[in-house]
Amino acid sequence: MVGLKPSDVPPPLGVKVLSAGAAACIADLVTFPLDTAKVRLQIQGENAVTGVAQGIRYRGVFGTISTMVQTEGPRALYNGLVAGLQRQMAFASIRIGLYDTVKSFYTRGKDNPNVGIRILAGCTTGAMAVSIAQPTDVVKVRFQAQMNLQGVARRYNGTMQAYRQIFHQEGLRGLWKGTLPNITRNALVNCTELVSYDLIKEAILRHRLMSDNLPCHFVSAFGAGFITTVIASPVDVVKTRYMNSPPGQYSSAINCAWTMLTKEGPTAFYKGFVPSFLRLGSWNVVMFVSFEQLKRAMMISRKNMEVTM
Repeated sequence: MVGLKPSDVPPPLGVKVLSAGAAACIADLVTFPLDTAKVRLQIQGENAVTGVAQGIRYRGVFGTISTMVQTEGPRALYNGLVAGLQRQMAFASIRIGLYDTVKSFYTRGKDNPNVGIRILAGCTTGAMAVSIAQPTDVVKVRFQAQMNLQGVARRYNGTMQAYRQIFHQEGLRGLWKGTLPNITRNALVNCTELVSYDLIKEAILRHRLMSDNLPCHFVSAFGAGFITTVIASPVDVVKTRYMNSPPGQYSSAINCAWTMLTKEGPTAFYKGFVPSFLRLGSWNVVMFVSFEQLKRAMMISRKNMEVTM
């Protein structure tokens, strides 16, 4: 996996899965306001708002954050955080933690897999993760989208209440709403993120531009975040719009995309691009650095426990 030296002993699967989930939670804690701003920008223009919320408009990532703090308070930036952390423990543990194992399965244990194998492994673990963690993503997006304003009715008041309400009102299909666009989006994100990180890092080390340390990880992660944002933004916007929509607004994710194109034009697919990039870039940096450190710390603890036993 990325970040390991050839001489290092690969960590066991359990260490990779646990450290991936924990690192993703750390990254979410740091970057969650950017993700919330991204969601607000993506859904802006979807429906006409009424009452006290009618005059609120979001302009740019920092303008959105500033507007939310002024109108709803700082806590609004962390709407849906609990569901977000639940999502990362279920989602990142699979898509990142199982990446090496799936890659090795496709190559039958051979070293130096080609780009096609890496992409296939990234798409596989990304799709697997979404299939399991989709309800947490639906709840997270809906919390981030709702406004905390007097005079504006809240759809949900708590994470568990949101799961129950969606299930009672929309059934299991509501909890897994938008699974297809989310699988598409996260398969793209996962393979682009992991493969581009791998390739950028390998190129840096091969040309001896940096050594295998924190600056190298930072540059690789930031580059992977930009590439991933460019490729995945259109699917991400459709996913957010569709998951946040009430029953009956769109007949399918494709209908949602077509409605966006005809009513708002092609630029609608890149709404929230700047916060998406800032979020993915910073998220990748925090996650990959934390991931490597957590893996090493767990391996050291594991060896110490084996020595004392």
